[in-house]
Amino acid sequence: MSRAPFVKVPKNARSGEIVSIKTKLKHPMETGWRENKSGQIVPRNRIYKFICTFNGGEVFRADLHSGVSADPYLMFPAEVTENGIFHFIWFEDGGGEYEASAEIKVS
Repeated sequence: MSRAPFVKVPKNARSGEIVSIKTKLKHPMETGWRENKSGQIVPRNRIYKFICTFNGGEVFRADLHSGVSADPYLMFPAEVTENGIFHFIWFEDGGGEYEASAEIKVS
């Protein structure tokens, strides 16, 4: 079972500053290659896409493939010029989505 996503965004920044955004999602990944005790293939269940927006505009996107870890950790820079909200979405096989948001104040 997945837990709430972890996001770390600075609470404050100066206008035009490039801030470091950190995210992690605790997720029980399955490759689709493993068999259960009955010999049946366990269906693939992995995070395949991540999107981050700031005030509605996309600032970062990642397409993840079979080499992604069980608890994907992503860190990326983002330039902020105004107060706003970062919104994060992780997409998993089978249609599941995990979301989180964080606010930042700009001076």
